[in-house]
Amino acid sequence: MYRTIEIRWHGRGGQGTVTAAKTFANACLHSGRYIQAFPEYGPERSGAPLQAYNRISPKKLQRHCPVSHPDIVAIVDASLLNWVDVTAGLCSEGLFLVNTPNHFETIKKKLQLKPKQKLYCIDASGIALASFGQPFPNSSMVGALGKISGLVELDALLKDVENSFGKKFSKKVVSGNVEAVRRSWNEVAEI
Repeated sequence: MYRTIEIRWHGRGGQGTVTAAKTFANACLHSGRYIQAFPEYGPERSGAPLQAYNRISPKKLQRHCPVSHPDIVAIVDASLLNWVDVTAGLCSEGLFLVNTPNHFETIKKKLQLKPKQKLYCIDASGIALASFGQPFPNSSMVGALGKISGLVELDALLKDVENSFGKKFSKKVVSGNVEAVRRSWNEVAEI
């Protein structure tokens, strides 16, 4: 990686979007890059739309503002496609990552992709439910983002999820989240 990569996350309060942005950034940090991870909240309540941001760079970061021209947009809740302009500012060769079990053509049509933009979909909530019994898509989104971005290796993501989640959750929950990262890394697909 020779330039700064900017990522904008769209999710709802309570889905782990901010945690996903921080976890992804930490894995990139441990891979020798400079990072930023920070949220931007609207009304601070569960279910309210929110954005989080990442900057990943090979050199020290000087900018400290929201990401307005992302290289990647990660959409943790596909229902936001009806309420938020997730396409705003995406670069002409940008990537979309959407948590959805289906409706790929509907999503593709809604996003109105430019010729060099790519859409990746993953059933992050379904993978989470199968992996640790809760529909929290954050760790699954981290795994899928790691794969499509090429910014971090799978082993680094697995280690970082295990370390950061291990401080808060039981061993069973941590191993389920690690499995969700692994599965989403392997199952994310370009549409």
